[in-house]
Order: sequence, then C-alpha cells, then structure tokens
Amino acid sequence: MSSPVHIDIDHLATLSRLALTPEEKAKFAAQLGDILGYVEQLKQVNVDGVEPTAHATPIFNVLQPDEPRPGLAVEEALRNAPAQRDHMVLVPRVVE
Repeated sequence: MSSPVHIDIDHLATLSRLALTPEEKAKFAAQLGDILGYVEQLKQVNVDGVEPTAHATPIFNVLQPDEPRPGLAVEEALRNAPAQRDHMVLVPRVVE
C-alpha cells in the first residue's frame, strides 16, 4: 500500500528527536503510509453492538484477600541482619 496522504517525515523526526538518513525517511514514510491505510480499512468495519473493552481477554484478580495475621518477632526479623542496633537493621550511609 502506498500512502494517499502526505506524511511530513521531517516534522515527525524533529518531534521524535531522530536524525534520519534520506533512505530511512523514504522507508518510514512508506511504512507509516501502510499503517494509515490499514487504519482506514479498520474504520470501515461495522462495530455496531460490539462493547468497548480495554483488554482482548477478561482479566481476573488472582491475589488472595488481605487477612491480618501476626508478624515476626523482632529477634526473628533481625536474625539474619548483618548489622543491627536498637532493634533496627544497620545499612551503609548513602547520603554524605
């Protein structure tokens, strides 16, 4: 398919901050023209009665419900900490 509409590749490249060679400009203009032609074909499809959707397949929540339960004891939580002080894990200083 060739593009019936003029596509300003130079303007698109500027907006995209791309430096394109003349060969790339010709290639991308043809590809964008094909895409726009396909979109025009899709516009002709009758979609009456088709419910809009955000996903092609149904999405279900697979997470378990939140249920409160007791946490770890301080000693158990700090058992594998390489360094600790006052019931806290010591980490290297990141701000000078």
